[in-house]
Amino acid sequence: MSSSFPPQKPEVTLSLSLPSIPSSTTPSEGLKPEERGVKLIELLLSCADHASSGNLHHADACLRQISQLASINGDSMQRLSARFASALAARLVKRWPGLYKALNNTGSARNDIYRARSIFTQQFPCMDFAYAIINRVLIQVMSHERIIHVIDLGSGDPKLWVPFIQGLGHVPDGPPHLKITCVGRNKVAQEKLGARLIKEAESLDMPFQFNPVNVSLRELTLDMLKVKSGEALALTSILSLHALLAEDDRVNSHFGSSKNNGVKDSRQMNEFLAMVKSISPKAVLLVEQESDHNHNRLVDRFVEALHYYSAWFDSISVAYGEFSCTDRTMLEEMFGNEIENIVAGEGLEREERHERYAKWMVRFGRAGFRPVRLWSDTMDEARRVVEAHGLNGYKIINQKASLMICWHDRPIYAVSAWTCFS
Repeated sequence: MSSSFPPQKPEVTLSLSLPSIPSSTTPSEGLKPEERGVKLIELLLSCADHASSGNLHHADACLRQISQLASINGDSMQRLSARFASALAARLVKRWPGLYKALNNTGSARNDIYRARSIFTQQFPCMDFAYAIINRVLIQVMSHERIIHVIDLGSGDPKLWVPFIQGLGHVPDGPPHLKITCVGRNKVAQEKLGARLIKEAESLDMPFQFNPVNVSLRELTLDMLKVKSGEALALTSILSLHALLAEDDRVNSHFGSSKNNGVKDSRQMNEFLAMVKSISPKAVLLVEQESDHNHNRLVDRFVEALHYYSAWFDSISVAYGEFSCTDRTMLEEMFGNEIENIVAGEGLEREERHERYAKWMVRFGRAGFRPVRLWSDTMDEARRVVEAHGLNGYKIINQKASLMICWHDRPIYAVSAWTCFS
């Protein structure tokens, strides 16, 4: 990746980190929070533009100004700006791979991602919203089947599958034979999930098989899924399918063809959806971020990401207040890792290539799938789950056969269901 950049002058220095500046000593004392926020956005966009064009001196000057205004212990805009500035600095440092690796070789700056996801699921209604929809749709689609095989592409969460097993355990014809295939890299989590689900199935006297597949989606092959004739199939993908959009591109290159509403062609995604279509699932349940971070140009996806993650940081502030705590820090570090991947990553390493539901409609349509309109009682169930969290600001909307959860009218996740064309 470094070969695409010309040699730089040795005197260049970079502002690599943003300090935790106490509010009483912040150089922006004279600015109101709204004015400071506007100034931070202007500086971040200017810095992104300079980073995209390779102007290190101007990018560094922007980072120096941002470091005087942003703080990981400040208000939501200050904390968000700190994460984006850190991502921009990482992008600049990647021009020197040795320096970048030396600064990131300990891993001490990254919190446990699995712990952060657990906190996220407990504190915010988004995953419960998605799980409620998935469970309701799967039960409705599969309730009359006697041999069911559900393929979980990357979730591995007992909060999704235990209620599903319990729901199947009380269908009128008695428990069916159920097999769950769980795809993911976390072998320990898969083992814990398998033990939990086996115990639940035994309590319901349900014939059950658990098939752990310890690979990434890129490595997944059809034979690993152990699909057998006579199984009623369904797949679920929760915040994971977008990783297959990663391409071996170059910084600021114009790669791939765009057609049908600007949707870029993706060989890997096309092959994956063709594989899924070949096993004729009754339902495919998709949960994805409702934003477009798959632009070629850095500045385009930077603006999208700034808008999208501002909703999350605002929501975190409502949940925890503006005071620092371990849980809040872990959540913001988790989102910070996503931001860094969107901003600093290129080529196959940039996996956070989120796209809006409208583009997924095009991709699934090309592959031979049609959307399943979600039942009204599904939306009612999702709304009850969200309201039960008691976190004001979230609401559910129905848009083009998908259900979306929004934070103050800003969509953040979309859940959709698909089936094969007959």
